[in-house]
Amino acid sequence: MAAPANGTEQRTGFWYGFSAYSLWGLFPLFWPLLQPSGAAEILAHRMVWSLVAVLLILTVLRRWSWIGELRRRPRRLGLIALAATIISVNWGLYIWGVNSGHVVETSLGYFINPLVTIGFGVLLLHERLRPAQWVAVGICAVAVLVLAIGYGRLPWIALTLAFSFALYGLIKKKVGLGGIESLAAETGVQFVPAAVFLAILAVRGDGTFGTVSTGHSLLLATSGLVTAIPLVFFGMAAIRVPLSMLGLLQYLAPVFQFALGVAYFHEVMPPERWAGFVLVWVALTVLTWDALRNATRTRRLANAAAAVGRQPLPEPATEPVTP
Repeated sequence: MAAPANGTEQRTGFWYGFSAYSLWGLFPLFWPLLQPSGAAEILAHRMVWSLVAVLLILTVLRRWSWIGELRRRPRRLGLIALAATIISVNWGLYIWGVNSGHVVETSLGYFINPLVTIGFGVLLLHERLRPAQWVAVGICAVAVLVLAIGYGRLPWIALTLAFSFALYGLIKKKVGLGGIESLAAETGVQFVPAAVFLAILAVRGDGTFGTVSTGHSLLLATSGLVTAIPLVFFGMAAIRVPLSMLGLLQYLAPVFQFALGVAYFHEVMPPERWAGFVLVWVALTVLTWDALRNATRTRRLANAAAAVGRQPLPEPATEPVTP
């Protein structure tokens, strides 16, 4: 990632990042507005209208060169189709979870996602963890056990969201497309089955688009912009702020979701559930501290290398958390 040009650019990037993650954090307020549509119908509309939204954005930005390259790489297309399938599961479960009164548990999924991603790095990419990362993963495992006792079951909504998004992120790194381009490709894959599903609902008279109210239909169509706009803001932030700042900002989304679940939707939080969440937050605190310390060490080494005439190491790319 290129370093920000100046302090003003970095402040601008911060507010873009803050806006992106805040909007993602406020998603639990939006999906209930689309009822009486069911989760499957809402998901299908999100797929269809997201493609419309990103095509409009790409037209404005004139960013089409990636399509030709993509068509010449069938393996990459296969990975995009797989990513589209996995994010469909993630989106659909998130919408169902929010509209079924499980906002707090959906927030848990995005709290533990960074820890699941680390686990994938060890198991699938054979990465070596630093001691603090092992501690964070261990605390998270205990937290899941405590939450399972508190819920009387495994927190399967949170675990499915976390694992599906971690796997999605792993595939996206192999695809190597930008955020808007990737969303366009994935919703392009999703479009046909989503459109067919909506057509079947309409023919059977089970669809709600155009039958409830004009306002309801407009809200369903707006789901495309609701999906695309935070991603655009994220892209604007990613080129202006350090990776460490984006890493901290990503926790805004689940924090907002958790706060909405407790304070707005009044979901029950017995003591054992609070205990589980506190353990997750402790694990994330350890993980964040370790990441910041490692980033500082990396910058020092890079600056030392630059001082003797070598190029500093680039920061790795990051992926947004998009519920």
